[in-house]
Amino acid sequence: MRDTASYASKSSQSIGRLFGAGASPTRSEYQRDRDRIIHSTAFRRLQHKTQVFLAHEGRHFRNRLTHTLEVSQIARSIARALRLDEDLAEAIALSHDLGHTPFGHAGERALDRAMEPYGGFDHNVQALRVVTRLENRYAEHDGLNLTWETLEGILKHNGPLPHLVDLAEIPAPADLRVATYASLEAQVAAIADDIAYNAHDIDDALRANLVTLQDFIGVPMAGPIVEEVLERYPDIAVKRQTHEVQRRMITRAVENVIATSSQNIEAIGVKSPEDVRLAGRTLVQFSPAMAADEKALKAFLFARVYRHEDVMVPVRESETVVERLFAAYMADADMPGRWGEAGRAVSGTGRARIVADFIAGMTDPYALDEHQRLFDARPEFR
Repeated sequence: MRDTASYASKSSQSIGRLFGAGASPTRSEYQRDRDRIIHSTAFRRLQHKTQVFLAHEGRHFRNRLTHTLEVSQIARSIARALRLDEDLAEAIALSHDLGHTPFGHAGERALDRAMEPYGGFDHNVQALRVVTRLENRYAEHDGLNLTWETLEGILKHNGPLPHLVDLAEIPAPADLRVATYASLEAQVAAIADDIAYNAHDIDDALRANLVTLQDFIGVPMAGPIVEEVLERYPDIAVKRQTHEVQRRMITRAVENVIATSSQNIEAIGVKSPEDVRLAGRTLVQFSPAMAADEKALKAFLFARVYRHEDVMVPVRESETVVERLFAAYMADADMPGRWGEAGRAVSGTGRARIVADFIAGMTDPYALDEHQRLFDARPEFR
């Protein structure tokens, strides 16, 4: 087993699982978490959940599953360089989007609005519900029975939760300590998410003909790399130029995070995972200069891609689908299978939470199927 730093989360020192599982002769505890996540139904559903562009558009756009795999690869690379536990970083990366709704962030916004009278909807908390309550595969318990460290990372990989989160219905082996920072492995998964987003959203936006490579000239983070590639490879196909830009962006971002995070860890002087949780700030970061550039790139993508009318038309229609499904199920429409049985047994907030669980677990195509079943109409998102 590779030597890890003193501040890494060591599998042998894990707080453990809610239900005892016995030791494995071939896998660490975090490897077992990773494997349980990969074999879950929720993980497979990511293949048919939107990332940014709705699946009907085609053109090999990323979906939640391909995005998750890219995040996982980047997280392992950073964790290895920082001498962290790669398996924990990978497990958190693989599970970070399990709570996302169909239709990307549009679906999440719609479901959060619908759930506002009942406590709202948060995809990180929902991911915890998925892995602790909603995945029903094991003979002796509900959920995947993951370690405390993986559960903590799923909940807090973006940092302490500034708002009050009700975890009363989330079974865990110990208090998840919402006010502290998460492990370095969780922080790695979070920044890997940002790196993957930036690189593949540029690729997908180019595939959708929303922007050109030349449009990125002058844009921080991406612009200098685009200029390099166009100058060195002016005559190759655009898709090759795009891939060259993408790979260089990822490489430079990863190298920047490794160098900056190493400096932060040394400057703070953390010696243990507990020191990390009490450090008072995120330690796995971009340098200040790259953080500013990354923020500017996100602003460019927001204005030119995420709010482009060709994207917003299906986004608005998909929000309507989620809102109509929620209203119908809350009124009198029956939900299929075990969801219908559970929903009939409760009302008010209890029913709303079951409806939210049901909708959040839907793939894009299944949500459209349900919309057609209930309303005899299937939006084409055109």
